[in-house]
Amino acid sequence: MASGTESPTAARAPDGRLSRSLGFRDLVVYGLLFIAPMAPVGIFGTLDARSHGAVALVYVVATVAMACTAFSYAQMVRVAPQAGSVFTYARKGLGEGPGLIAGWMAMLDYLLIPAVAYLFSGIAMNALVPGVSRWVWTALAVLVTTLLNLWGVRVAARVGFAVLAMEIAVLVVFVVAAVTVLAGGGARRGWLSPLTGDGSLGFSVAAVLGAVSVAVLSYLGFDAIASFAEEVTGGSAKVARAVLFCLGLTGVLFFAQTYLAALLAPVTAAELAADPGAQGPAFYDTVDAAVGGWLHDLVAVSKAIGAAFAALAGQAAAGRLLFAMAREGRLPRALAHTSGGTPRRALLVAAAVTLVAAVWAARRDDGLDHLVSVVDIGALVAFTLLHASVVGWFVVRRAAGPPVWWRHLLVPVLGAAVTVAVIVEAAPAAQLVGAIWLAVGLVVLVAQRGRRAGPPPADPKGTVGAGG
Repeated sequence: MASGTESPTAARAPDGRLSRSLGFRDLVVYGLLFIAPMAPVGIFGTLDARSHGAVALVYVVATVAMACTAFSYAQMVRVAPQAGSVFTYARKGLGEGPGLIAGWMAMLDYLLIPAVAYLFSGIAMNALVPGVSRWVWTALAVLVTTLLNLWGVRVAARVGFAVLAMEIAVLVVFVVAAVTVLAGGGARRGWLSPLTGDGSLGFSVAAVLGAVSVAVLSYLGFDAIASFAEEVTGGSAKVARAVLFCLGLTGVLFFAQTYLAALLAPVTAAELAADPGAQGPAFYDTVDAAVGGWLHDLVAVSKAIGAAFAALAGQAAAGRLLFAMAREGRLPRALAHTSGGTPRRALLVAAAVTLVAAVWAARRDDGLDHLVSVVDIGALVAFTLLHASVVGWFVVRRAAGPPVWWRHLLVPVLGAAVTVAVIVEAAPAAQLVGAIWLAVGLVVLVAQRGRRAGPPPADPKGTVGAGG
């Protein structure tokens, strides 16, 4: 970890180049911030009801399913260790047109997920300080995190590390408190029930898989790590390790908190299924009943701060995506400008779009529902094209020599099957918005046909064959 606000290398970074100043820990911090270590808190009740009480099993299956996507990222970041993430990878593996569509769909996700996170922060702060409207808190969160991102990726990473440490500390407090309660008074449900169901509705494979289609959305954000490939010291292998490590760590954290919460839950999965209104606050109700209101408040404050800094990571990733697409001529070239190694223009555009969406939603009673219903569809389409890119590069084009079939075909096909299944299970409103956004992207593609989009990213010789 370097000292000071920016490294000397960052200060000398020419226009159009990003400064290399991030280490492995910084990459993991950005990934964990975007996902949020306690992401299951808000959907615990929904998953518990849908899975018939087997909520911890849901996260085991979801982690394995998303590991396929993480593995595909690890393959492609070695092929093209550049900003732009799936936009760059699809260009390499599938061609210019699919590359634009992959970036276009990912843009929907990267611009709206921060808006949801900012809104979560505004709602939580409004609950703590009701005298200030939630849209004011939301706008303030956008302002603070945007300034940190404009200051530079290293400064944002340092502040993000402090916030992440706080979130982890709160999670540890919850785990210790839960284990203490369980050791003293025992579990309300059977000890294996988080894996087998609580018996109130009966175990069902279909119910578990249906809940998995919701749970995989908790992981969205780990892919943002790949957006910083041009700003990491030590090469693309470090980015690949960070992606896989982040996914594995969040899987362990998600399993631990949902397993403990399920054991302490004061109501059954059947009761939650019969009362949808109780599903949202189910985790907090469990904490209240088992431990006390003090932990409820601690978790709420942590979620308020953590959500704002999840948005910081998301905004940073969105800025890198806009920068990469502009550099390749797919967005206005002005967005490819950098200052001191930071893509400030792209960051400001991302912040402006996010601010408008977040404040609009904060001023409406149904704003959160509208945002949440559409944020994930873009990422899922982009993930599907990512898996196709692995097959295209390694199997169809054989650009790295003979393919390793399990790594370059089996895993991507399984990963694509998961993402397509989740898209099919998505809400109709989300599917409609995704279809409209895709249609606009196709119009942009047709309008740019025949136009030179700039030279393709250089192949980093010697880095492709390493694979997984």
